[in-house]
Amino acid sequence: MALAATPTSGDQARGAPPHLIFIPSAGMGHIHPFSRFIAALASQGAVDISVVIALPTVSEAEADHFTALFAAFPAIRRIDFNLLPLDDATLAGTDPFLLRWESLRRSAHLLGPLIAGAAPRASAIVTDITLASQVIPVAKNELRLPCHILFISCATMMSFLAYFPTYVDGANTDHLAGDVDVPGIGHLPVDYPPQVLRDPDNLFTKQFISNGREIAEADGILLNTFDALEPEALAALRDGKVVSGFPPVFAVGPLKSTSTEKEAVHGGASSPIAWLDEQPARSVVYVAFGNRNAAALEQIHEIGAGLEASGCRFLWVVKTTVVDREDTAELNDVLDDGFLGRVHGRGLVIKEWVDQEAVLRHPAVGLYVSHCGWNSVTESAACGVPMLAWPMTLGDQRLVATVIRSAGFGLWLEHWSWDRESSLVRAAEIAEKVKAVMGEEAISARAKEVGREATKAVAPGGSSHRSMQEFLATLK
Repeated sequence: MALAATPTSGDQARGAPPHLIFIPSAGMGHIHPFSRFIAALASQGAVDISVVIALPTVSEAEADHFTALFAAFPAIRRIDFNLLPLDDATLAGTDPFLLRWESLRRSAHLLGPLIAGAAPRASAIVTDITLASQVIPVAKNELRLPCHILFISCATMMSFLAYFPTYVDGANTDHLAGDVDVPGIGHLPVDYPPQVLRDPDNLFTKQFISNGREIAEADGILLNTFDALEPEALAALRDGKVVSGFPPVFAVGPLKSTSTEKEAVHGGASSPIAWLDEQPARSVVYVAFGNRNAAALEQIHEIGAGLEASGCRFLWVVKTTVVDREDTAELNDVLDDGFLGRVHGRGLVIKEWVDQEAVLRHPAVGLYVSHCGWNSVTESAACGVPMLAWPMTLGDQRLVATVIRSAGFGLWLEHWSWDRESSLVRAAEIAEKVKAVMGEEAISARAKEVGREATKAVAPGGSSHRSMQEFLATLK
């Protein structure tokens, strides 16, 4: 696919580095990979960077994260983007992060003048997938700039997204109506993709199809994965099996956490790292279900009882609301009476943000029980930590769980769910599976091998290092 004609400014003609404009979306699962990729480029000094910040931010974590990013890299320019009010009564009760995506999309026409006024003149745009159908036309038709997508999930999910418009057109439908056979990927049962896609009237479904139709017009796709982790999916995308004429694919992961993330996390003497330092090697089960996933109170009680019954040491991060600003409950309000006292010494339960990569790299951690957010999976893979997959069904997480299973460094129990009272996962089964995976040497050995492969991928000459250099070469 030919790149759009790129304006050449006097600065660039004199050999100044390319100027990349990044447009992240909302939600820490989206912001983390953007900030990590930005930090990697800023550390190399190969490009000028500006970041468009949509205001106001949805969560305190987002605001803190951006503050730390600009403090750590003063040369990065900040472009404030004040969004238009989203006054639409039909969206009442919609997820706050999905609302922010829609607000960004409806304000995208304002990006043209904002970016056109950037100095030095922009060389290319890197946007989040949630904004693709709005930003790509602005970049290519109005600004005449190349536009790349930094995709925040796995190559398997990208393959599904890219093929989904073909699926709905062929099935003469406007939603997920059954199983999907993705060329080069294989058969995906109907309950693997995001279940919200079954609702044609849902805002996410409309955004998903619109973005899926537009990504073929992008000039490149950047993925936070590596060849050894998803060889089949990456090959299917690159070879045009999923969609003919698909843009170039650059697998540049696993993207590493940055000092900005650590500065945005409150540590100190109460940090879980200090507690982990006191635990034996590979003895601790780390339990965390992401920054946007709030468990029901009854399920929290079952998780607690299961961890207690497992007999294992554990570090458990509890979250009770979708948006952190709304999370005012104390631990004693959500845990069973006496729980903290009974597990004192072998279990640490917290509600604060943690430096997750530091936790996973700690030698005391032997298992990660996760919701299967892609950032969490790449961190666990890079650190060589086995996973017990417990994905949600609203997003990409069941497709992500297939990557864990295929790569062999974890266990996914497909019947574990979060969505219905009838599917409550009971304490006895949680305890049983935690003990089983903690004692499974084959999974542990495979996790260590995946960690070594991740290290090789980002090292000089590795597959992801080469992909990064190939991407940078397109900007010159």
